[in-house]
Amino acid sequence: MMKPLSRRTLLRGVGVSMALPALEAMLPVGRSFGVAAASANPKRFVAINIPLGFLGEKFFPSGVGKDYQMSSYLSVAEELRDDFTVISGTSHPGVDGGHSAEKSFLTAAPHPGARSFKNSISLDQLLARQLGEETRYASLTLGDQSLSWSANGVSVPSIRRPADAFAKLFLSGSKQEVATQKRELSDGRSIMDTVLGDAKAMQGRVSAADRDKLEQYFTAVRETERRLEKAQSWSGTPKPSVEAQPPGAFDSADLIGALGAHFEVIRLALQTDSTRVIALGGSNHSQVVPIKGVDQGYHSLSHHGKNPQMMAQLELIDRATIEAWADFLRRLKSSGEGESNLLDRTQVLLGSNLGNASGHLTTNLPIVLAGGGFAHGRHLAFDQKNNEPLPKLFISMMQKLGVESESFAGTSGAMLGIE
Repeated sequence: MMKPLSRRTLLRGVGVSMALPALEAMLPVGRSFGVAAASANPKRFVAINIPLGFLGEKFFPSGVGKDYQMSSYLSVAEELRDDFTVISGTSHPGVDGGHSAEKSFLTAAPHPGARSFKNSISLDQLLARQLGEETRYASLTLGDQSLSWSANGVSVPSIRRPADAFAKLFLSGSKQEVATQKRELSDGRSIMDTVLGDAKAMQGRVSAADRDKLEQYFTAVRETERRLEKAQSWSGTPKPSVEAQPPGAFDSADLIGALGAHFEVIRLALQTDSTRVIALGGSNHSQVVPIKGVDQGYHSLSHHGKNPQMMAQLELIDRATIEAWADFLRRLKSSGEGESNLLDRTQVLLGSNLGNASGHLTTNLPIVLAGGGFAHGRHLAFDQKNNEPLPKLFISMMQKLGVESESFAGTSGAMLGIE
């Protein structure tokens, strides 16, 4: 039996190296393009951002290392203690701008509130380039706010309703609708070919600044082409069948209900290996969350100014959010996969772009990393004034996922203490 060729195999000669195109010989034995992966130990990534953060005094533990005392919020996940690591004293260098920092949660691009701000590729989209090759969808972007940004800094549209995400993953149309979709995919590729050809013809007749803009455009077109090619390769493969019912409709104020539904769709997506990279952006709306004891808008409560009554109501929302996250981890852990389970094979990053929403502070962010094969059960406490760069954690996560990288967003080196 022949050993598959490495995707990194190069043609070398007369001082020139050229990468080979994707070949059947690079695939695992017995697999062809467009067929679901048969990887024995798939690695996965899920990022969750709660844009209004948490009350720090309730979220962060006391003590450090493995002997830390569980915080009031996280105590709901006490039985999962050995499945996650709590991290304090971290932030993205140069990321300011209060609520605008949400745009940089997975990119670490500095000064997101500036008029001249240009975003960079997000961690999930970087990982999707490698982890997404074998699944129907390279990645999924879910929730009220998109956390995902392309290589040229364009926001990836988010699927806001859990029911829409479920339909995308598991519901197929009629034969006529499928045939129509195939024609549209083919037409889309033809349009891409024409547009790209016309744009390339312009390169020699424009200024240097315009050539830079055209190169960004080419990057976007190439990414679109890759998505179209992948969609075509999977168009003849039936979507997986699941016993679960599609999520129902949620009141726009019910952020906890929607969050729980998103988590269940994510679990199903991972369990069916429909994707291995997911980013979920939470809500920061101003509506009154339907929780007993809450009668003020969520966003207004986050600007509590140390008002005890407002903080008490915000605590109710925070606790419900943490409980939904803990239940998500339990469901992943109870979902067996071979000799392991989904949680052991999935990195689940929970955090916020704000360390203190009341003051719009973007330092000392609340961060928890669960699952993914790390040795957990500890509190990593870095300096709360001179924060450890959060991109170091991203580098550690990339390396654990098999993505060779020593830097991210201008920061180098993995995070000390992540094992």
